[in-house]
Amino acid sequence: MRFKTVQFIHFSLHTKHWSHKALPEMAVIGRSNVGKSSLINHLLYSKNVAKVSSTPGKTQHINCFLIDNLFYIVDFPGYGYAKTPKILKKEWAPWIETYLQEHPIKLILLLIDSRRGFSQNDHLFLQWADQRALPLFPIMTKSDKLSKKARDEKTYFLYSTKEGECRAALIRKINDALWD
Repeated sequence: MRFKTVQFIHFSLHTKHWSHKALPEMAVIGRSNVGKSSLINHLLYSKNVAKVSSTPGKTQHINCFLIDNLFYIVDFPGYGYAKTPKILKKEWAPWIETYLQEHPIKLILLLIDSRRGFSQNDHLFLQWADQRALPLFPIMTKSDKLSKKARDEKTYFLYSTKEGECRAALIRKINDALWD
């Protein structure tokens, strides 16, 4: 299945701006510069739905995209290093936690840079999501930068925006999670 229409809904860290249709949501989370926005663009066959930058910290708000008037993709700021004001970074964790607990999240894509593996923050997020029984799917991004041997050793879902077959497999996974 190919997603057909995308509408940017809002960006905000504040709960008063979080009113939108009661539809299922899929969250995209991970450390800064792991490829969250790139993955969203790749899934949506677009280059500029989600803003991309090589500088960590480009996404500084919670960005929502309405897909085919059926569900939302929610792009979160990355954790870890980011070139953003410290005061803003301090606000991210509580707002993200509140958002994930108050919204109908059907799937969380936790993106991990396949070249670096799981960070301490990734492990903390895994534990936090597990304690709340949130549906989580870890994805190893930038897999095209790995050798064949390193790719074969990975046990998680590998994703590369340079390859199309991983997109189709992930879209199937998303559809299964949203419409189970």
